[in-house]
Amino acid sequence: MSKEALTAEKSKTLKEQQYQITGMTCAACANRIEKGLARLAGVEEANVNLALEKAVVRFNAETITANDIQQKVENLGYGVVEEKAVLAISGMTCAACATRIEKGLNKLEGVHEAAVNLALEKGTISYNPAVTGTADMIAKIKKLGYSANLQTDENEKEVLDYREQARKKQQLKFTISLLLSLPLLWAMAGHFQFTSFLYVPEAFMNPWVQLLLATPVQFIIGFQFYEGAYKALKNFSANMDVLVALGTSAAYFYSVYLTFKSLGGHGHIDGLYFETSSVLITLILLGKLFEARAKGKSSEAIKKLMGLQPKTAIVERENNEAEISLEEVVIGDIIHVKPGERIPVDGEIISGQTAVDESMLTGESIPVDKNLGDAVFGATINKQGFIKIRAGKVGKDTALAQIIKAVEAAQGSKAPIQRLADRISGIFVPIVVGIAVLTFITWYFFISPGDFAASLEKLIAVLVIACPCALGLATPTSIMAGSGRAAEFGILFKGGEHLENTHRIDTILLDKTGTITNGMPVLTDVLSVIDRNTFLAYVASAEKQSEHPLAAAIVEGSIAENIQLESAEKFEAIPGYGIKAIVKGETVLVGTRRLMELHQIDTGYHLQDMEDLEKQGKTAMLVSIANKYAGIIAVADTIKDTSKQAMKRLHELGLETVMITGDNLATARAIADQAGIDRVIAEVLPEQKAEEVKKLQQQGKKVAMVGDGINDAPALALADIGMAIGTGTDVAMEAADVTLIRGDLNSIADSILMSRKTIRNIKQNLFWAFAYNVLGIPIAAAGLLAPWLAGAAMAFSSVSVVLNALRLQKMKL
Repeated sequence: MSKEALTAEKSKTLKEQQYQITGMTCAACANRIEKGLARLAGVEEANVNLALEKAVVRFNAETITANDIQQKVENLGYGVVEEKAVLAISGMTCAACATRIEKGLNKLEGVHEAAVNLALEKGTISYNPAVTGTADMIAKIKKLGYSANLQTDENEKEVLDYREQARKKQQLKFTISLLLSLPLLWAMAGHFQFTSFLYVPEAFMNPWVQLLLATPVQFIIGFQFYEGAYKALKNFSANMDVLVALGTSAAYFYSVYLTFKSLGGHGHIDGLYFETSSVLITLILLGKLFEARAKGKSSEAIKKLMGLQPKTAIVERENNEAEISLEEVVIGDIIHVKPGERIPVDGEIISGQTAVDESMLTGESIPVDKNLGDAVFGATINKQGFIKIRAGKVGKDTALAQIIKAVEAAQGSKAPIQRLADRISGIFVPIVVGIAVLTFITWYFFISPGDFAASLEKLIAVLVIACPCALGLATPTSIMAGSGRAAEFGILFKGGEHLENTHRIDTILLDKTGTITNGMPVLTDVLSVIDRNTFLAYVASAEKQSEHPLAAAIVEGSIAENIQLESAEKFEAIPGYGIKAIVKGETVLVGTRRLMELHQIDTGYHLQDMEDLEKQGKTAMLVSIANKYAGIIAVADTIKDTSKQAMKRLHELGLETVMITGDNLATARAIADQAGIDRVIAEVLPEQKAEEVKKLQQQGKKVAMVGDGINDAPALALADIGMAIGTGTDVAMEAADVTLIRGDLNSIADSILMSRKTIRNIKQNLFWAFAYNVLGIPIAAAGLLAPWLAGAAMAFSSVSVVLNALRLQKMKL
């Protein structure tokens, strides 16, 4: 078997799955899961995103299953989010039926556990929502010979918003920790000279009371840090939990040692650090709480898109109308859509006519008229009439689902700049532990010889200030916010790497037809020596029988001017020349100079008019009626209204614009001049477009290719960044790195601006993340930073990075 055949065979068995992961605390956790999964036989690639708490894994389905991957994540000490669905199942007659359905469901990828109750005729299924869904389960049950539907009310009670649950749990922990730590903080304040006026109850100064308050914070509230540290060390790595556990344990156990040493003594003891460990844990929990809230906002774009999808649909089955959940709609269903309702799925109108608001797809606020046979898309709004549609695409195949998938893919993927941060954070913790130990030794033996308490304080401060949380969040939060905001502007980046690489582009190569121009010729000029209406009536009547796009433009333009068309006789298309027809008894010729010469029609000085029109990029045709010259008619593929403005914006961004087309140079140059394009590559065959991209790249240029047709796909794939116009073909969009849904060339400038601003935001985040650590560690080592202040600074660093990334969601283009 050839190498190409082997590659093709391998690609057939490769699958990509997503897993929502719980329990990660910093970039080191993400790295550990990534490495653990990458070591599994059959796993081709694993990317773990800390901010999204998501893993995307490409694997060979013949070697390993999705459930095996989930098991590995759990073995590493983390959780995979599961949902529960309750299905009402009919058609079961005995226990063997229930067992058969159970086995069938348990074999589905993504299903963790399925339990079927024969008596209740219900199935309860725990599953990974990123891998499978209720529609797959219902289809499987039907394939086994039974019927099933979703028990919506019960299911909604079962399904938990794990992030909201986690946030509430964290909120409760923080509240308890704060209440227990406040008396310790009050006691600490009493030690300072500037707070000597502050009354501190004697009980708060008692070491045994402090021990009583600090212990629950250390071991119950702070158990998550010990658990995380254990899992990390068990897998021969280290994360922020290791630093927190080390720092707080050092403070707590040293204080316990002093407390027991003081047995028999009276009053308070100087040098206790119970407040240090408790306040540190409280501050870190506060930081985590702020971080969780901010991270929740970073996925607003996805939530907005998902919110557009209606939850139910009215379907016509066996001449009855029924309102069913969207998951139960199948291809071929007849769906009723009333005025004002959102269309549930992609389909085709089979009854009625209306106007549909497609702004969520195209950005155009003006409703689009829809008639029988026209395509409609899920989540768009039926503005006027009642319509019936036949479902063509449902579930994950709808246009909206594909958009959501593209945004999720971009948010979940890694930009090259993030890999640097990941590598640094992976080795950061062991280095910090080494610096902390060195700090302790330096203070204990050289700066304050024998002063264990002072040396310990510096060690704790170094451990705490150095937590690399901000470093792990710096890139993914910006990618999430940037790609989500871009989606709101109708720009879909296929991955974080494309969002990053777009800012490097310096040359924009644009296909002409359908990209710069509307892609449909229109009637532009009528230069007649007879009455204009009479002229158009003859020409349009003759052209009516032609299937050529130029003929269609003439006919449509004439109808728009209310010209009455006649039936043509003896119509004849003459390839390379034009057409000949009899209209109202008169011979009509429409075509080239050679056609006129062939029939000995004297065109005289009018040929100059024809040349002038051709220089303007128009296709001009000579017309003869009754064997006499009658005039010239011209059509042109006009440039889009926004093309000129878009080119101006690209020039302001410092980009060179190049148009590539198969047209002759004169026509191409005329279009380019109208749009304001820098230069033209003309008379290029479709298969040569990719070669032109390569030539530009060989000149050291970073090229973005913009196109919409099947013939653009090779060039889109070869370019540094391929941009497909969303109104174009599926093949072009598949080959591209960026899809411009709105079909407006302004989106090119928008995508580059979005990329530049996102990269600037990432660099700001990385700078501050590094600055906190690089500046904070020596300050803490020098003894200028109390441990509780170090904890506050560390918590603030993560929150500030996330908040800075969220600024992208408010960005205006």
